[in-house]
Amino acid sequence: MTARVVLATHNRHKLGELRAILAPVLPGLAPDDVVSAADLGAEPPVEDGVTFAENALIKARALARTTGLVALADDSGLCVDVLGGAPGVFSARWAGAHGDDAANLRLLLDQLADVPERHRGAEFRCAAALVTPDGHEHVETGVLRGVLATAPRGANGFGYDPVLVPERQPGRAAGRPLTSAELTPEEKNAVSHRGEAFRALAPVLAAVLEGGRPPA
Repeated sequence: MTARVVLATHNRHKLGELRAILAPVLPGLAPDDVVSAADLGAEPPVEDGVTFAENALIKARALARTTGLVALADDSGLCVDVLGGAPGVFSARWAGAHGDDAANLRLLLDQLADVPERHRGAEFRCAAALVTPDGHEHVETGVLRGVLATAPRGANGFGYDPVLVPERQPGRAAGRPLTSAELTPEEKNAVSHRGEAFRALAPVLAAVLEGGRPPA
């Protein structure tokens, strides 16, 4: 089947996550309808925006232009209260090298080593953008509030998932709250910042794919 939507990522985790998020809200969209930038050999643009929304639009615009498909992109990161909202847009390269999750986690935990739990508030933020080949644009946002653990826990997810304990714990009985990386993929998608943003974007995507214009 010919792809109808391209996601601006070279991360297979993100592609699978997006397909899982969209499946319940857009049942007519088959998994093969949604491909990644990597599948099409599209090189990522320079992300030099200073907000998540700016970076998401930079990626989606470039991909819509080079592929001629409806493009989706997100930019997300961890915003820590006592760090003034950092790492923020620098989350993926907080330790220097882009995408070194282990190094990013070590640096963050070292920086917060003496911070007590009551001051370890943080949140994941996401901006999800849709751009069509003829220039229509739409952005939605999502937030997952939580508190930072003192050590990584869990093998699911990626990035900072092993250290953020979400305030919302779906389907869980009383007991030790779980990190995002300890939640099942279904539980995580139900509460995540990315899930919230892309579910809000789904009606816009549906309208575009049905040949209409995105809602204002």
